[in-house]
Amino acid sequence: MKDLNEIRTEIDAIDQELTRLVERRLKLADEVAAAKCATGKVVSDPARERAILAQVTNLVGPDFARGVRTVYSALFGVSKARQRVRMGRTQPFLEELAKAASAPAFPEQAIIACPGSEGAYTQQAASRMFEVPTILYFNGFENVFEAVEKGVCAYGVLPVENTSAGSVTAVYDLMQRHRFHIVRGVKLKIEHVLLANPGAALGGIREISSHPQALAQCARFLQSHPEIHAVPLGNTATAAQELAKSGRTDAAVIASRACAELYGLEVLSDGIADSTYNYTRFICIARDLEVHPNANKFALMMSLPHRPGSLSDTIAKFSAIGVNLTKIESRPVLGSAFEFRFVFEFEASPANPDVRALLAELSADPEIEHFTFLGAYEER
Repeated sequence: MKDLNEIRTEIDAIDQELTRLVERRLKLADEVAAAKCATGKVVSDPARERAILAQVTNLVGPDFARGVRTVYSALFGVSKARQRVRMGRTQPFLEELAKAASAPAFPEQAIIACPGSEGAYTQQAASRMFEVPTILYFNGFENVFEAVEKGVCAYGVLPVENTSAGSVTAVYDLMQRHRFHIVRGVKLKIEHVLLANPGAALGGIREISSHPQALAQCARFLQSHPEIHAVPLGNTATAAQELAKSGRTDAAVIASRACAELYGLEVLSDGIADSTYNYTRFICIARDLEVHPNANKFALMMSLPHRPGSLSDTIAKFSAIGVNLTKIESRPVLGSAFEFRFVFEFEASPANPDVRALLAELSADPEIEHFTFLGAYEER
């Protein structure tokens, strides 16, 4: 039996030979690009790829077939990406990524659409993103998307994920229906308190209202008070505003401490969230693509082919270039039977040529029925 060092020496020799062969194959792919340019042929040739996969699979035993197919699928992707770059057949967003370092800085002031009312966590996130925001409030997430899409507001701010309650699925569902791009992100520490009108006491509270995410983040507190009925509303600050108008002393809201002063409410209890580490991620959206300097995160939306391994094959492509996928969110396609779209979020620099090559490959892959570049942005 060979010892470990002997095996590794043999592997090193194979790697050297394999690397030279891969380099040679990629150089030939560049020649293929020139030939296709001359003849007007398209980059992708699925029939030839299937034929090659069948051929190389038959050269190995069944125990190695899947591994060989995976390696060759990745090689096809790299080859096609190089061809598209050389043939100039890339998406416009790739040109913006190439110019990111010299792009204008993120604006300090703008008209911003936010859901809810003054004192909402979304308003606090908007104030973190912009030095001088002019905020217009809208009822619900979809109205924020529409305000940006129609040009009523230059930007909109929306929550997408919480460390305790998970994804804001309503926002991800709306992403499928609206034209927008993500241009900035921020993580905001959420500190929920229980607010009530002056004169109210915790023992007399029978109803607590707030946004469903806030209620979920304070589940243990609500479970410890089974006599209190939880009522979901569209926004934490709006719930506080409505409570103040009602004058009720048997009802309370879960909202930010800022809402107490804004609406003349009193803090009945603080520290009511399940976790002291309670953060929400917010995104800033714009109608048109903007890539600003210091962008460090990307977001894409794709419909992957309905075949075994399509998701793992896609994930492997990110891993192959050393990119860290930070989130994969799957949402059903409305009006279809068990079809899903995936939102991929990952950390990378627009200056990374491997990232741009992968995006060129994915955006032009005929097997991906729906590809949307959601944005390259800085998240703080």
